[in-house]
Amino acid sequence: MSISKRWLLFFCGLFFVALGISCIVKSMLGTAPISSTPYIFSLRYPISLGGFTFIVNMLFLLAQILILRRQFQYIQLLQIPITGIFGCFIDLTMYLLNIVTPELYISKFIILLVGTSILALGVALEIIGNVVTLPGEGIVNAIATHWHFEFGNTKTCFDTSIVLIAGILSWFYFGEVHGIREGTLISAFITGSIARFFIKHLSYIDKSGSRIFHLPFTTFPDDVEKNHSYQYN
Repeated sequence: MSISKRWLLFFCGLFFVALGISCIVKSMLGTAPISSTPYIFSLRYPISLGGFTFIVNMLFLLAQILILRRQFQYIQLLQIPITGIFGCFIDLTMYLLNIVTPELYISKFIILLVGTSILALGVALEIIGNVVTLPGEGIVNAIATHWHFEFGNTKTCFDTSIVLIAGILSWFYFGEVHGIREGTLISAFITGSIARFFIKHLSYIDKSGSRIFHLPFTTFPDDVEKNHSYQYN
């Protein structure tokens, strides 16, 4: 798969992740775990959710550099413009979804599930594209690599910590918890499984071991590995 196609997949994934996050916020049943802290800041200060997403992710990038030091790969500085685009995508999709104001709980829950599925699709496309890591994943990888922790457990602990920080900030600013509800937990628990489903049905492994984008219901090349599943942590 050409590098241009990989970048196209990555940016499509980036947009879908942003759209999924915005849908989850609009469901009013919580936020995605990685967006919980930027969301609380956006409620308190006159900066958009996309703006605070960029700021918080730059702190994650700085943490990567401090942890990895000489092991830090300079190509990962592409996280800066990529995160800027990601923040713009979040603000754009929040604007486009301004008309979404669900009142019934069932409507909120449907929007939550749709948003989580879109978020998982975006994650899958980013993984298939495989060009650069976003700061939220990069900091987890840096911690796991430096201290020899298991990636999946590290990510679970990291996401839990972000949600706890968001809860503490919300209580400090408003005297109650905002943005952390059942939707936050549902998103945390099912996004990975849905992403695995999309990866399995939208890609395959070629004979060189590279993951290639593949539309469902079309014929696989002869040299495809029969087992083309992907373990998403």
